[in-house]
Amino acid sequence: MTEPGSPLVDPAAWRRDGYAIVRGFFTPEEVAAIGAEIDLVHAEGMAHGRAFRHGNLFYKIAQRAEGPVVQMVQWPAYHRPALDAVRLDPRFAALLAPLIGPDVKQIINQIHWKEPGAAGDFAWHQDSRFRQPAACYRNLGTSYVQTGLAIDPHGPESGGMSFVPRSHVFGDLELDTDSEVLGNQMRDAALARVGLSAADAIQLDLAPGDLALWNPYLVHGSGTNRADHRRRFYINGYVRAEDCDRGEWAFQGGKPVPLGPEPALVHYDDLRERGEPHYI
Repeated sequence: MTEPGSPLVDPAAWRRDGYAIVRGFFTPEEVAAIGAEIDLVHAEGMAHGRAFRHGNLFYKIAQRAEGPVVQMVQWPAYHRPALDAVRLDPRFAALLAPLIGPDVKQIINQIHWKEPGAAGDFAWHQDSRFRQPAACYRNLGTSYVQTGLAIDPHGPESGGMSFVPRSHVFGDLELDTDSEVLGNQMRDAALARVGLSAADAIQLDLAPGDLALWNPYLVHGSGTNRADHRRRFYINGYVRAEDCDRGEWAFQGGKPVPLGPEPALVHYDDLRERGEPHYI
């Protein structure tokens, strides 16, 4: 376990490489408890059986021949206090302060699942493509930190993430933004078209409790889970508050800020017009 207040990520290395790894960010006991909560969220998704939204809470569920597959859930923190506590953990405040300061909003809170053998690839992409409308996300390359907490072994066999180190320095690249990221394979040709090489990519190898961080311009993707276990990944994305007009507050002055009585506008533009529970 990393001690609160100790150096977590070297800011110079972070700016240079566009990513970092913090080993043992959460303890095995903590990860087991987080995983149990994540399993309850998965059961909720299976009970819905198809895509479902309630405000910012969103279950992305694919329909396969063998039945529904829960691929992703956005903002489970609204109704799962234990998962809400994770995103506001003081260790995150200590991690983020040297990188983006003590006043931080959150625009990503989601869980990704990859079932063994199930198609769930993520094509090469940059998270910057999803920061829309662009005017709401200022200084994106220096104000935003995406984090992913490994709940299960996260590596090449389980369809873990691959990064292209230092690709963030090129800013927005003309990767194929007309196609879906989820469900498409990483293709070397996509990198070659923007002057990058698949030979430079690295594959993450995370143990449960390890945390990956990456810049929104860092090119990354992931493959099929060929392991014999589910791959669960808890993603929380943070942004310097003064540079973002959207999102829920996470920390003010380094102190956690609880969710308010009404959800904030994040990515779901129809939040106020159609915030009620509904299937999609």
